[in-house]
Amino acid sequence: MTTSNSIKLIISCLALFLSVFATAQDFQGQAYYFSKTTINMDNFGGQEMSPDMKARIAERMKSFFEKTYVLTFDRTESMYKEDEALEAPGRGGGFNFMGSFSAGPQYKNLKEGLIIQEQEFFGKEFLIKDELQKLEWKMGTETKQIGQYTCFKATAMKKVDELDWQSMRRRDNSEEEKKETEADSTATSELSDDPMDEIEVPKEVEVTAWYTPQIPVNQGPGEYWGLPGLILEVSADRTTILCSKIVINPEEKKEIKMPTKGKEVTREEYNTTIKQKMKEMREMYGGNRRGGGFRRGGN
Repeated sequence: MTTSNSIKLIISCLALFLSVFATAQDFQGQAYYFSKTTINMDNFGGQEMSPDMKARIAERMKSFFEKTYVLTFDRTESMYKEDEALEAPGRGGGFNFMGSFSAGPQYKNLKEGLIIQEQEFFGKEFLIKDELQKLEWKMGTETKQIGQYTCFKATAMKKVDELDWQSMRRRDNSEEEKKETEADSTATSELSDDPMDEIEVPKEVEVTAWYTPQIPVNQGPGEYWGLPGLILEVSADRTTILCSKIVINPEEKKEIKMPTKGKEVTREEYNTTIKQKMKEMREMYGGNRRGGGFRRGGN
């Protein structure tokens, strides 16, 4: 028997043996995750920002890039939300623009193939409703231990949302483009006033997930799902999500209820609204990027 077949047999046996969790009528679990996104401050602010200032900005942005979440799940539904017990008062107040984006609970219904995200933007509440994105997972043979659980590796390619701030990065203009810009004396004055022109988002990224058949549900943190066991760790681009605690059938069960708060829109409609609002803000404040965080041709 090959190694690959042996792994598959182990997974099948574990899932069958432990399926009592998922077949119990009132089965529920709670998993706690720590999410961290790394950013490259070397490319932030061009050459005009001192290392000390970059360090201070990175510290102020920390609350946006390091968060703790709770996933409450059963066989077909889940709710993923920031851990309110760890949310500090006035969190993120020092970075006003990003503070205008407030993500609420995210609901998944695997049976109906549905994902719903509550989102607040500049005081307006939205209910982003879409179909679950199904990833084509490639099952690996590598294993590792996460806490008391044996986990198996799986990888997939995921399409990235155009306004996914976790994957945004400063556009790396080619040397040829830089020379053309420097040679054209009028180019600088005619640069677009859209700061998004300086930012790029990859069309897709590789996702690496670690799941455990010891908890045989197809659930996972955020938008991740679809493996024969609860996903305990995910790495995608610059973000890593790691499970630190699991409670199976807690004494006090929480209701997993479909969100209803906010104006119902698709992700595409929501993105259109955000881009329009950003355009209005640029026009309101004169669209002046000079001296801003992203500049064409800087480092």
